[in-house]
Amino acid sequence: MKKMMFVILCLGTVIAFAQQDTAKPPTFGWTHSLIASLTATQVSYTNWSQGGENSLAYGLSLDGKSTNTQELIKWVNDYKFAYGQTRLGDQGLRKTDDRIELSSLVNYQTGGVVNPYFAATLKTQFTRGYKYDAGGTSTAVSDFFDPAYLTQTVGAMYQASPEVKTRLGVGLREVLAPKFALLYTDNPATTGLEKSKVDGGLESVTEVNWKIEENILFTSKLELFDAFKHMDQVIVRNDNMLTMKISKYLVTILELQFINDRQVNPRTQVRQTLALGFTYMLL
Repeated sequence: MKKMMFVILCLGTVIAFAQQDTAKPPTFGWTHSLIASLTATQVSYTNWSQGGENSLAYGLSLDGKSTNTQELIKWVNDYKFAYGQTRLGDQGLRKTDDRIELSSLVNYQTGGVVNPYFAATLKTQFTRGYKYDAGGTSTAVSDFFDPAYLTQTVGAMYQASPEVKTRLGVGLREVLAPKFALLYTDNPATTGLEKSKVDGGLESVTEVNWKIEENILFTSKLELFDAFKHMDQVIVRNDNMLTMKISKYLVTILELQFINDRQVNPRTQVRQTLALGFTYMLL
């Protein structure tokens, strides 16, 4: 009951701050956008008396959206690919970012601010991930499509302003972990090793796309999933990004991500990134 109140509170907050829709009439047909970004940092020391270690870090990302707008149907496909590594001293390259995120949403436009929808998402990674202890020993904890998170939901979407939209639905959340089932999918109460698990539940997704200034964009996505079998364990994922455009191709990007999934980690996972790099609009 407390978790349902939390979801309702999120939706109520969005509605309270929503503004009247002043968007231009939509253009029917397909529209596409694709943006590539590259960030890099390098520090090198030679005979440096004050101490320090050589370091190298880079990050690559590709963000795209393909939208098909018709009179009654709007089909939105989002895709994000990101990969980054860093090297500190003689530790070798270590992964700092690795994401494959795909989503597809079909929205039936009734003419009001509340419309039915169907959505599907996939989240996974490109390469093997490691956890390092204090002595530098590495332990593999993930790999390509291991784990992979898939969701399919149907419900209602509310959008009273171009900047904010939220949806609430019921659906399935699937987790696949062929090699690392003990970390992500196994049920310790059974004798077998489960390499996948499926939960039915409620999903809430709230997205913010706010152009603060002509050169400053803030985006945020809050995803909540409450499985029917574990109503006291809401899975929370919050991705926030502040992009400040310095020139046509030079940008500063601040990212902050929170993940709270007690079935994987009893503590809230936090990832923060501040980067300066180049961006180029391919489409």
